[in-house]
Amino acid sequence: MAKVYEKAEIIRQEEIAPGIYSMLLSTKVATLAIPGQFISVYSNDEAHLLPRPISICEIFPEREELRIVYRVAGGGTKKFSKYKSGATLKILGPLGNGYNLLNREALIIGGGIGIPPMLGLAKELTGPKTMVLGYRSSDTFLLDSFTGLGDIYIASDDGSVG
Repeated sequence: MAKVYEKAEIIRQEEIAPGIYSMLLSTKVATLAIPGQFISVYSNDEAHLLPRPISICEIFPEREELRIVYRVAGGGTKKFSKYKSGATLKILGPLGNGYNLLNREALIIGGGIGIPPMLGLAKELTGPKTMVLGYRSSDTFLLDSFTGLGDIYIASDDGSVG
C-alpha cells in the first residue's frame, strides 16, 4: 500500500471540547486513505523526535483534505494544539489496514478519543447503522456530525448524558 511523507498544510484547527482539537489538513494522503487508518504527525521542533500516531476522522479525497481529532495528552500534542491555519506539519500516511467496509447492518462502538475514527466509518457504510458513543462527561464532541447517519446511543462516565 502506498504511503506519502510530506508537509501538510493546516487549513483549520479548533478546540471542540476541553483538550480535544479538530485539525483539517491539506494532504495527498487523503487520496489514498480509507476509514480506520491513521497518520504519523511529526512536531516542527527538535524536542519531540518521535511522531504521534493520530487516527483519521474524516477523508475528503476530492479536495485532498483529511480531518484528525486528537486529545492533548503530552508535550507533542500540546505543541500541535498551538498551530494555526497556514502552518505546516510533516506527516506520514496512510498507515494501518483500515476497516472492512461491508455494506450490511453495522454496530459501531467508540469511546473518548476512539470516537473520531468511527465518524469516517459511519459515513462510508451504506447499510443501516447503530452507533454507541461513550464520553467522559457532557462534552459530547462530534455528536452533531453523527446525527442523521443512523441510530445513536450515548453514555458518559459521570452520568451527565445518556
